[in-house]
Amino acid sequence: MTRRPPVRLKDIAKDLNLSVVTVSRALQNRRDISDETRERVLARIRELDYQPNFAARTLATGRTFSIGLVVPSFLHPFFAEVAKGIVETIRPRGYGLLIACSNEDVELEKRETEHLLARQVDALILASVQQSPEFIQEIQSRGSICVLIDRTIPGLRANHVGTDDREIGRIATLHLFDQGCRRIAHIRGPEVSTALGRMAGYRETLSGLGLPGLHEMVAPVVTGDSGAEECGHRAMLELLRLRLRPDGVFAFNDAVAVGAMRAILEAGLRIPNDIAVVGCGNGRWDHILRVPLSSIDQCAAKIGELAAKMAMKLVVEEASPSFRDSLVPVKLVMRESSARLGVVSSCA
Repeated sequence: MTRRPPVRLKDIAKDLNLSVVTVSRALQNRRDISDETRERVLARIRELDYQPNFAARTLATGRTFSIGLVVPSFLHPFFAEVAKGIVETIRPRGYGLLIACSNEDVELEKRETEHLLARQVDALILASVQQSPEFIQEIQSRGSICVLIDRTIPGLRANHVGTDDREIGRIATLHLFDQGCRRIAHIRGPEVSTALGRMAGYRETLSGLGLPGLHEMVAPVVTGDSGAEECGHRAMLELLRLRLRPDGVFAFNDAVAVGAMRAILEAGLRIPNDIAVVGCGNGRWDHILRVPLSSIDQCAAKIGELAAKMAMKLVVEEASPSFRDSLVPVKLVMRESSARLGVVSSCA
């Protein structure tokens, strides 16, 4: 069987009556190429199953057409959705994704990030576990393009795509109040910006509603990623031992909420009649749980999409006068776990 010769950029350019430079610029998502031309090039590439010669492209452009992603956990559905959003955005532009996991370990994150940089990725997307800004600042000082997702770092000016975590806390707490809950507890996450923001939104909303925001009604977990379900279970057991147990619980994320619901059901209590529960993340499996879980939808895939677009735009620009911050709107997806009034609906 005769092997078909590989398709070259010059072949695509000839087919479309374009220059090789124009085709190359279209693949790089350059701003001086019209959307119409870019789509023509991408369509022809798909038709011909064009496989780029990455070594040649790197020599010609100084880029590897790869983006690095560092996440705290491979198992957390939120970060899987983020990665999906990134891949679906960069793949049509000829980019590939390299993924690393920090396991919520500060030093491991540093090593994994350096490994990605050693592979000369064009940009980094990080859900960072760093508690101080020095490491990311050092990366930025080298000229590396870095986009933070989900979490921010105190004292760090950086490109970021995420959600308003105070708003998440506000929506969840107000929803529980509207469902008749008056002793609303919060299972808070670890010391990261997302957890701190959600707890602030919870407490501010309780205060605005005239409900006591007692410290004893806040139970912490040590992780929101690997092992989060078990942490949520233990935290809920603490809340059930209170003299006045809660009648509503806002959990830091869905995995924590699942653990909390297991503890409630094991105690012989009913969800939502005795205790209503709201999580955060709106995972793909929330609707098939024993008690379908109400959750705040963070639109994780959209976060990945916007982070990828921001990273590629920064690669093309090569220098940006300011850092960019993009927040994705969130909404409540209401299911049986919080429907104490018998009405299931979604709301922003």
